[in-house]
Amino acid sequence: MGKIFNNFIGNLKNDLLSGLTVALALVPEAIAFAFVAGIKDPMVGLYGAFMMGLITSLFGGRPGMISGATGAMAVVMVHLIAVGNEVGDGLTQPIENLGLQWLFITLLLVGVIQMSAGLFKLGKFVRLIPHPVMMGFVNGLAIVIFLAQLGLFPSISEMGMFEENTTFWSDLFSNGEFWIMLFFVLLTMAIMFFLPKLTKVVPSALVAIVVVAGITIFLGLDTETVGSFLRKGAGEEATLQGSLPSFQYQIFSLIDTMKGNWSLILGSAVTLAAVGLIESLMTLNLVDDLTDTRGSGNRECLAQGAANMVNGLFGGMGGCAMIGQSIINVNSGGRGRLSGVVAAVALLMFILFGAPVIERIPIAALVGVMFMVVIGTFAWSSFRIINKVPLSDIIVLITVSAITVIADLAIAVVVGVVMSALVFAWNSAKRIRARKSLKEDGTKVYEIWGPLFFGSVTAFNSKFDPKNDPDQIEIDFIESRVQDHSGVEALRNLANKYLDQNKKIKLTHLSPECQGLLLRRNPEFASIIETSVEDPRYHIATDLLDAEV
Repeated sequence: MGKIFNNFIGNLKNDLLSGLTVALALVPEAIAFAFVAGIKDPMVGLYGAFMMGLITSLFGGRPGMISGATGAMAVVMVHLIAVGNEVGDGLTQPIENLGLQWLFITLLLVGVIQMSAGLFKLGKFVRLIPHPVMMGFVNGLAIVIFLAQLGLFPSISEMGMFEENTTFWSDLFSNGEFWIMLFFVLLTMAIMFFLPKLTKVVPSALVAIVVVAGITIFLGLDTETVGSFLRKGAGEEATLQGSLPSFQYQIFSLIDTMKGNWSLILGSAVTLAAVGLIESLMTLNLVDDLTDTRGSGNRECLAQGAANMVNGLFGGMGGCAMIGQSIINVNSGGRGRLSGVVAAVALLMFILFGAPVIERIPIAALVGVMFMVVIGTFAWSSFRIINKVPLSDIIVLITVSAITVIADLAIAVVVGVVMSALVFAWNSAKRIRARKSLKEDGTKVYEIWGPLFFGSVTAFNSKFDPKNDPDQIEIDFIESRVQDHSGVEALRNLANKYLDQNKKIKLTHLSPECQGLLLRRNPEFASIIETSVEDPRYHIATDLLDAEV
């Protein structure tokens, strides 16, 4: 009993501290992603992070995983919001920020789509994502996170680096703000690297943030803070201070303004739902690997959908799982649902009561934390396996990484899965074989080995010679499987060719599923199908694997 109590207290402490660490890291990200989406009010991003984080932590399929406003979804929102604002400005009675209201309405549709995916058990299809795609996703996202942090450094792009007779290097070395920030970024990373070697009583990321914030405040150093970053994007009067999210009743009276743009609304909803689910389920898989536990993809779909609907109703920008914050949480010891709840509630407390303190946290500390996340996220083993895995897997890995950085996460994953599927189909199509033998009664036996599907139909047909074969033929599928409609059709056509030659054919060891497909199309085939207790029965992974967490 004492051991159980100690473990409970230890887990409680870890979840509380890791949740607080995540909340600090969420603030600038939520603000930045709101700006990326074209949302003028940063509170929309913060509210979105709070509601996404709270609902998915309580009801999602993966304890310890953090959700919030994300860049992948923010990019999709840009066009929707821009068109909505343009329509609002052109009305007889102009409506300010109509694009944001359209976003709230769209999030209701996003929620319906994502919850439907959960209800129809579509979350299990994340298992179809091959390992090279997963590695490419992780590497690409690590690069995206890294590049996003570079944008938080004091701008040196206006110093004329690429101009002739430039004073770029002298200006750079004299840019004190840049070097101060770089110093504190490196200090943050050093604390996070060395502190765990001494003690793991408190999360190293939290200690690093507190130490760096304390130094900059005590010394009065002129460096970028959360407050200055906020004011840079939202105006000098902007502040983190806010109130509780409020019900957006007005959106139901604005549906008429969407006439002529429903294709944009529906298209954006489908894209946002797909991007959100793909990133969330991929992150769920990653956290599964980090913690050696198993989450429920279907339950995560339901929670993500519910959270996005609540965002639409209460004025948040929506979102999905965040790989960076999830890794911060796991590495800081957060394993339970409490860690995500603490992160969400702490974020709300920052908004309601702690704005003056949070606004003084230096951006350098948060950038340093994210740089360590990048180092921990990137699959460095991908360099070691280059000469040890098939070339096709390396091409898939690099392609997914590049598309994730250049275009979009969802597109990258879909392209990677399609490429892997085509490679698999090509390789499988080459593996079908037919061992031939003769029985004592003169029956010619074809023992099929390998999968029969659309890719191997041509090779399968080439194994047979209906005209010159003897009068009795037996095709044995004990070591083969008919996998799709193309395979069934090939088998049906082959049987008809032998029957047209007035030859006897017998099909043995077909699975019950394949027998049913053949007999529904050709009931007369019942006489040529031989059934036995040895017929293979194939079972697929069921939803029972999605254990409740």
